[in-house]
Amino acid sequence: MIQAIAFYVFAATAVVFALIVVAARNPIYSALSLIGCLFAVAGVFALNAAHLVAILQVLVYAGAIMVLILFVIMLLSLTPEELGRPVINWRKVLAVFLLAAAAVVLASRLGTAPQAAVPPADPSFGTIEGVGLILFTRYLLPFEMVSLLLLAAILGAAILSRRGPGDRT
Repeated sequence: MIQAIAFYVFAATAVVFALIVVAARNPIYSALSLIGCLFAVAGVFALNAAHLVAILQVLVYAGAIMVLILFVIMLLSLTPEELGRPVINWRKVLAVFLLAAAAVVLASRLGTAPQAAVPPADPSFGTIEGVGLILFTRYLLPFEMVSLLLLAAILGAAILSRRGPGDRT
């Protein structure tokens, strides 16, 4: 019962923060709301015994990547004139949220078919050792392809960001 309540609290928190991400006019508020959303999603992962994914969610996404996004937003230093007028107002956001809540309540009232019993998971499932073993055996080629793709993206960004001798503006 407590786990179900905690799930609904984390899920509602994630939805509210996601709505703020979309509706906020200031990009700093959007980025900070995205951090809150990512923490709420990490809480959902932790409730579902995916502790490694929850930790990685906080460290990688809410930590490192969001710091980079905030640096870029701050370096842009957008003025209110550049931001323009808000397109989404809070009434529209509230209406969408209430419709989504009504859809969830309606779906829960309709009920679901009985589910088959889920067999117990392997004790090494979701651990760092288990994920590393699968990642570096079964999925080694896709893992290395992603690393080469990221390396190419970093090199491309470095080449594009270089300034020539005449580009001093």
